[in-house]
Amino acid sequence: MDFTSLQAFVSATLLTLAIKVLAAIAFWVVGRWIIRRVVALTRAGMERGKLDATLVRYLGAILGVLLNIALVLGILGYFGVQTTSFAALLAGAGVAIGAAWSGLLGNFAAGAFMLVLRPFQVGDVVTAGGVTGTVHELGLFGTTLITLDNVMTIVGNGKIFGDTIQNYSALPVRRVDRTAQLAGGVDIAEASQRLRAALAAIPNVVSSPAPEVAVLDMNGLGPVLAVRPYTAQQHYPQVWSDTNEAILRVAREAGWPAPTPTTITRVVNG
Repeated sequence: MDFTSLQAFVSATLLTLAIKVLAAIAFWVVGRWIIRRVVALTRAGMERGKLDATLVRYLGAILGVLLNIALVLGILGYFGVQTTSFAALLAGAGVAIGAAWSGLLGNFAAGAFMLVLRPFQVGDVVTAGGVTGTVHELGLFGTTLITLDNVMTIVGNGKIFGDTIQNYSALPVRRVDRTAQLAGGVDIAEASQRLRAALAAIPNVVSSPAPEVAVLDMNGLGPVLAVRPYTAQQHYPQVWSDTNEAILRVAREAGWPAPTPTTITRVVNG
């Protein structure tokens, strides 16, 4: 083969390869756009079907992963790679990776169980995996929470499923627990009546169950009252703050003395 023929062969080969590479890039870009559209349309259809938001996001994530794998296999097939052999290789690699990354598979399995058992939904306020916040998304391997100080936090599904889960949004109302330290000389019955009236006047405090005021403890300063209004979860921070203000306001208006330790002095005659 002379130099001219070799040059023509190399040029033709490089041109063919360049066309395939450009086509593969185009397939990837267009395929990714189509996948995003399909996932978005699928989610929209499930949302119109009134499916749970947690289920919609979880199934959408799984669909996106499967379609991306199919896209990669299609591009490899375009380059002439035997996808059946590649699939077998991928399966073998998956077993090896699964053994090394058992934690990820555990998180995936825990996410599937949570999807079935439904301990919480998107939008619920929960304590899960030691983190308290609003559920933003249940992912394949982790759950995204927005904490009370507005920090996005991702907790592994395995940790959540293996730990205690507290769902503050599961019931219609939630109790606010505060205490009021009284001086020893304050009339407990009058104090309880004043505090109940003040709690009933706080916005978003429900009438059933009725606000509770009861003696919780006794100490060296005097009686300690438990002050417990009930409210819906979305109003909990507001009622918490307003309850603190109500306790201070009632104490000031009633003229209760500040709690001070009681000192007993004994005089012993020698």
